[in-house]
Amino acid sequence: MQVREPFDFDATLATHGTPRLRRAEVHTLQVNVGKRCDLACHHCHVEAGPKRTEMMDEATAARVLFLLEANPRIHTLDLTGGAPELNAQFRNLVTGARALGREVMDRCNLTVLFQPGQEDTAEFLAQHQVKVVASLPCYSKENVEKQRGKYVFDKSIEALRMLNELGYASPGSGLGLDLVYNPIGASLPPAQGELEDQYRKELSELFGLHFDRLATITNMPIKRFAHALLRDGEHESYMSLLVNHFNPDTLDSLMCRHMVSVGWDGQLYDCDFNQMLEMPLGMRPRTVFDVEDLGELADESIATASHCFGCTAGAGSSCGGALAG
Repeated sequence: MQVREPFDFDATLATHGTPRLRRAEVHTLQVNVGKRCDLACHHCHVEAGPKRTEMMDEATAARVLFLLEANPRIHTLDLTGGAPELNAQFRNLVTGARALGREVMDRCNLTVLFQPGQEDTAEFLAQHQVKVVASLPCYSKENVEKQRGKYVFDKSIEALRMLNELGYASPGSGLGLDLVYNPIGASLPPAQGELEDQYRKELSELFGLHFDRLATITNMPIKRFAHALLRDGEHESYMSLLVNHFNPDTLDSLMCRHMVSVGWDGQLYDCDFNQMLEMPLGMRPRTVFDVEDLGELADESIATASHCFGCTAGAGSSCGGALAG
């Protein structure tokens, strides 16, 4: 089925007296090291899964570390996938970035920590003070497994317990542990602060677990989730929901303004969502080997399309959660 594109993001910006989005100073390098994952979640905008073979190679990973060293204003390396831990370059990227004094974030699905060959991954993350951003779309077993598959919830709880025992989310440990929520279906996330309080209460009382903060992320109408919307006849109504809740107060904080997204093959993008749609950085194809000073990207135009309503609806959405109060 073909997705119809009647929703014009740039036209909506114009009606609010706002020009096209442009880049500000880059402070985060988000790197998708590959699409292989031990899960195949229904909402996954990457369409990751156990059969995907796309993986970052050694030369591209080395160039990422070169860019980090050459651009000291970039303070965060954000590693994502797939399950980033399954890539052979994951630990080299972590150790290299930490040696440069950069913060490293691992977007972890939790269940990967029990995969063969990952037995010491949690300890590795703690040793290098890697911030863990863990997917947990609900504190309810039924809702988690509806979205992510059977047996995922129990493994996720066990992984969080293991991280807590290593010191994650303990005051003064320096080991950050954030959780990520996204809706099960075609709806906007609830208020982030209120949901965080509920998560904290339920996980503490039921399992004795602790975390630092909760990020609520809107399901993006692309790839696997878009296919589900089309299949169920909900694509147009979901897009209308996003458009009708467009919030101009989110624009200054959009992740595309302060981040460069790197694909597993070294291609550069404005954000991870544009990466999955193969919309290159500013609509000009470039790779990590074509640039050196990322400061020169400031004020470049950002590639936009109808899926950008997903980041600007309601309280807004980014890899860090809600953007507006």
